[in-house]
Amino acid sequence: MTRLALFDTSARPDTEEAARRRRGLMALTRTGQFRGVTPRLLPSLLHPDAVEGPLGHEVRAMADRVGREAFLRQQLAILQRPDSRPMLPEIRLPTLVAVGERDILTPPELAEEIAAGIPGARLERIAQSGHLPTMEQPAAAAALMRGWLAG
Repeated sequence: MTRLALFDTSARPDTEEAARRRRGLMALTRTGQFRGVTPRLLPSLLHPDAVEGPLGHEVRAMADRVGREAFLRQQLAILQRPDSRPMLPEIRLPTLVAVGERDILTPPELAEEIAAGIPGARLERIAQSGHLPTMEQPAAAAALMRGWLAG
């Protein structure tokens, strides 16, 4: 591995409040209300301008295709995420940290924290994007990655 790119993520474990919300969504999912989870999450996933449009519909369809079991596994993995902040200074690869400027789930402050913790990391904010910049602003995200990979 010669380069690292981190998009819309956190080095922190969930707060107690976030973990409580996550467990609530998992409980809804387990009681057969999986389709009800995506509409609750969409405002956290997408830029406000995209929630009710075609992209919002695509994210709903994607969630249906992925299914409830994958959703539950993903949520459990996030609940078990360790605090990785102490390990950030050990990363010795050129690192790009990118974040949607309107990401609610992993806001820009968390990306700033990661970039500050990794020696020489580059931070990029993606305009008009929430938590899913590769879907919300695919041309901008692809250009950013192409430039990053080209070195």
